[in-house]
Amino acid sequence: MLDLDFVRAQFPAFTSPALAGQAHFENAGGSYPCARVVDRLARFYHERKVQPYHPFPPSEIGGAEMDEARDRLAAMMGVAADEVSFGPSTSANTYVLAQAMRQWMASKGAIVVTNQDHEANSGVWRRLADSGVEVREWQVDAQTGLLDSADLAALLADGQVRLVAFPQCSNVVAAINDVAAICAMARAAGAWSVVDGVSYAPHGLPDIPALGCDVYLFSAYKTYGPHQGIMTIARAMAEALPAQCHFFNAGTLYKRFTPAGPDHAQIAACAGIADYIDDLAAHHGIAGDAAARNRAVHDMMRSAEVAVVAPLLDYLAARNDLRLIGPRDAQARAPTVAVALDRAAEPVARALGLRGFNCGGGDFYGVRPLTAMGVDLDRGVLRMSLTHYTSADEVAGLIAALDAVL
Repeated sequence: MLDLDFVRAQFPAFTSPALAGQAHFENAGGSYPCARVVDRLARFYHERKVQPYHPFPPSEIGGAEMDEARDRLAAMMGVAADEVSFGPSTSANTYVLAQAMRQWMASKGAIVVTNQDHEANSGVWRRLADSGVEVREWQVDAQTGLLDSADLAALLADGQVRLVAFPQCSNVVAAINDVAAICAMARAAGAWSVVDGVSYAPHGLPDIPALGCDVYLFSAYKTYGPHQGIMTIARAMAEALPAQCHFFNAGTLYKRFTPAGPDHAQIAACAGIADYIDDLAAHHGIAGDAAARNRAVHDMMRSAEVAVVAPLLDYLAARNDLRLIGPRDAQARAPTVAVALDRAAEPVARALGLRGFNCGGGDFYGVRPLTAMGVDLDRGVLRMSLTHYTSADEVAGLIAALDAVL
């Protein structure tokens, strides 16, 4: 079982006087950074903040720390180090990838997108229609917000689809899609798969070989790190697509989709995410190689989250003045809980914040799924998002605060 006291001791936010008495329930928008990341970032700015990879000590050490981040995260996710790219955000990484796809397709064939996605993994692909690419929408069920694989099969049937873009889980619906099955369907139809993992990765870094995707995107600032986007891209796909970088960098796989200079300090600090996962593994007696440690920590995080979020889901499902978006079963979803209320969500979030429970209200760039489900965008949804460091006492306090506010 996850040692919550040990976990919370790894995050400076939980001992900060400025945050005393506050419970963070907007983790889907950005988690607290762990101490290992904060320490690495501070050290880089204090001691390594020069152009990396030059032949003098601070530069060499800075470059080595950047390489360390890529190497260790790649090993945990089960991919080659040069299949990991860093960028300023997941939205930026997806945009660059879409431009490469625009050139590669040259108006031939089709792509599939969903209306369950955050706009970052939807809008950029839809805009390929301006270049003559056919865009097919895999639509959610209007009541449940779920995707049906039978609908995808129909979209793939004619063999014209070259790419399928979908989320591991939506940032408002939160249902966990069967990524491995969907990617297998795409591959069988001759299409690449692009998975938006931003809303899932905070609950355990992915095992890419098990998922079978060609591209996996997530945000380091939601996985206890700095504000960077991280993308894994399979070698075959990366080499097939036209490079988007300076021409002389095109031979280096992890630079092919990095058109601008990367943030050296933040890349180096991402090694702190790997430090944190390894610290959790060591504390809980988990052994094995990097990928095995990551899988075990992922499972431990998920078990803790499922147990902690279940009472909140039960409480919300029992109320008749709101609509719980996505599954009620904690096992079937990420612990990102959105509800449509009988009033505007943002004032409710503000009232909860005054009581020390920090949530968000709005559409969270999930305009398409909320619209498909008939949610009033002027009211938006109240979103309460947990992660593995959230305590049962915090959830109980949130429930009490909701009772008072609603």
